[in-house]
This record gives sequence, C-alpha cells and structure tokens, in this order.
Amino acid sequence: MRRSQRADGRDRDRHVLIIVQNLPVPFDRRVWLECRALRANGYQVSVICPKGPEDSSRETIDGVRIYRYRPPREARGALGFAAEFAYCWLRTAILSVEVARALPFRVIQACNPPDTYWLLALLWRPAGVRFVFDHHDLNPELFISRFGHPRTAVQKLEYRILSQLERLTHRTADRVISTNESYRRIAIARGRVRPSHVTVVRSGPDTRVMAPSYPSRPRPSGAVELVYLGIMGPQDNVEIVLHVMDELVHRRGHTGVHATLMGFGDSLESLRRLAHRLDLDDSVTFTGRADRRMVAENLSRADIGLCPDLKTPLNDLSTMNKTMEYMAFALPSVSFDLTESMVSGGDSILVVPSGDVSAFTDAVERLIVDPDLRLRMARAARSRVARDLDWRPQAEVYVGVYDYLLGVERPNGALHADLPPRSRDEWGNRIVPLEDEHEFDRFILERR
Repeated sequence: MRRSQRADGRDRDRHVLIIVQNLPVPFDRRVWLECRALRANGYQVSVICPKGPEDSSRETIDGVRIYRYRPPREARGALGFAAEFAYCWLRTAILSVEVARALPFRVIQACNPPDTYWLLALLWRPAGVRFVFDHHDLNPELFISRFGHPRTAVQKLEYRILSQLERLTHRTADRVISTNESYRRIAIARGRVRPSHVTVVRSGPDTRVMAPSYPSRPRPSGAVELVYLGIMGPQDNVEIVLHVMDELVHRRGHTGVHATLMGFGDSLESLRRLAHRLDLDDSVTFTGRADRRMVAENLSRADIGLCPDLKTPLNDLSTMNKTMEYMAFALPSVSFDLTESMVSGGDSILVVPSGDVSAFTDAVERLIVDPDLRLRMARAARSRVARDLDWRPQAEVYVGVYDYLLGVERPNGALHADLPPRSRDEWGNRIVPLEDEHEFDRFILERR
C-alpha cells in the first residue's frame, strides 16, 4: 500500500538517485532538466555518472548532489564493452552505498544505455527502493545500426544478450519513462509493460533558457554559418557533413560558408583527418566537447542546423535532441527522412531521402541562397518548439510520475516553475527580444 505524504515531507522520503553512464551530468541536457524539475518541486536528487574532462568527483550544483567516477578506457570489441559495463556497474553500485549513507533514497532512476542497472535496482528493492527506467536508447536497434543484422554465432549471441537485458530492465521497472510514442509502443509490445505504467516525457528544451542571444562573436557579414551539435560516433554519420561542405566549398563555389561541429565521440579524430584530406581546415571548426555556454554561443550565431543521421532502425524511432535545440535557437535545419525527426521538426526542417547526400547538399544550398526561406523556417522553428515541444509541460508529466509513485499530494495540485522570464542569459548576453517581430527577423538574417 502506498504511503501518502505531505508535499513538505522529510528529505529521505523524497530522495531520488539518478544513474547515467554514457554522459556526464550536467552535460546530459535531458537528465539535467529532470534533476532541476525534481528539485524545483521539493525532491532531493543525487546523480551518479562518469567524470568529464576537468570534472570533480563530488559536486553540488543547484542543490543536486553529483557523484562522479573515473570513466573506463575506450572499449573495443565485445569483451571490451563487457568489461566497460562491468566496471561502470561496480563503480555505480559502490557509489550508491555512499549516496544512501549520506541520505537514504526511495527511487533509483536508471537512464540507458546500457540496460544493466535493473540488477542494482533489484539489490536495493528489499530496502523499499522503487525503480524508474528512463528509456533513452534502443540497444538492440543500436546494435543493428552499427553492425548490421547479426550473422555470425557471436553476433547472434551478443544481440540476444542485449535483447534480454532490455526485457529484464522493462520487467523490473515500477514505471517506464519513454522519450516518444515510438519508444512507448516498444516498451508495451516488446517489454510487456502495462500501458498505464509507461509515460511519454519528450526531451524538449526549456525555451525560457534555450533561446537565441546576441553572440559575442557574430559570424562575418554576408557569410553563412552551418552547425552540427551531437555525439560523433560511427552511427551518427557526421562524415556526411564534411562531404556536404566539400561539395559546397570546392565545387559549388560557396567559399563564404563555414561549419562548426560541436561534440565528441569515437569518430572525432577520424573526422578531423577526413576534413584535412578534403582541404576543409579553413572551412570547418571542431570544438570537441561543448559546454552549455559554447552551445548557446554557436547556435545563436549559426544560420542552418545539420542533422546527418541516416535512416537506421535506431535513428528512425529516436528523438534527436539537436533538432529541437536548433529550433529553440530559431534555426532551420536539414534532415534525412527520419520518422521522429519529422514529428519534432514539422515545417522547420527540409527533409530529403536517407542517404542521398546530393539532395542533402541541395537542401542546404537552397537555404544558403534564399534568406526569405531561412527566415520563414526559422520563425516556424522557434514558434513550434515554444508552443508544442517546450520542456515545462513535460516537466509536469515527469514530476507527476514521481508524485504518483511516492504518493506525494500537492494541496494546490500545481508544480512549481523554477525560472522567471529574463532578458539576459546566464552568462550576461542579451537575449533577443522575440516579441519584437522586426528585431527578431533582423537577427535571424544577420545573427548579430
């Protein structure tokens, strides 16, 4: 029987432990938004995650206690990935004991990949700890996207293991949070989760925070700035951006076009080598890992967002955060015809058939030479993301999962907003006055 409690109950009764393995926090934007939503509504939050460059092992940010461990070496091959998962699992398990000693927690929220923390949730279950699965990735589809359909005995075994881990995660969870309707359908059909126990919480940006500001380093007048934001792994197809730039700069004569690629991953160094071979050193900038300030600066000064992800079993069903982040900064974008990207982007993206790099280049060129089209799509992007995809309504749904799970009663039934409207971003740059249509239009075209 669920114990009812007041909204101002003891900290230990409303303490949530969030586990993340593939990205540091607060670098993981979705997880950080979740942390802030819980904190704004009276929950205590602790996070266990790997360390990023220059991160400290223990840190408290905005009331969120972050416990970090040294990440493993880069994994290669099946045995390497198994060793990586085992190392991260053990470090997380040890840190979960440290977290509990500081303040006992009532819920573990595990964010995949990988699908291994159901076992840790089972170990804590006798202590009355509930398990929420925040479903970020489809690991069986990720395997197929990277390696193709399993053919050898070893590949078939690896695929079966991934599928079984996914099933065990779903079956262990008290509640499942899905990032979109496609993931929800999989949780119900493949994970056999009761429909009432699966809640969609989209990864929309908080548009009060994620909004264009006047960049401190505006692009040169008359130039056009392209931008990519995201992980750079084999399945992310970022090399397509370089081939598009090669075509635009060297064969179509768009020498004033520049691309900034923000992010890191297994393919970063090979992408840098490819850019050099294509003679794009002056036309492409790789930033490496980008913090929030760098993201805000570069998206504010850019003209066009790029989504080079090919149509794979994973990509087609996944919500691409970069699409919505481009939209928040009033950027039109170009994408291959992915189901969930078209759901998110609507009329703010130009869509071309997956794998048709020539058509992708044509769409980018169309935006380069037609500022009026850029303007219309940029307006549509900002309007759609603020109206239909904003994080705040999603935060209410997200916190509602925890309120129901822990029996939290709110006297007025309302959740708390954690940020008032503001005219400057957190680094002091002036936010573009979006309500001033003339100035907003001028900014979109000039980005200064």
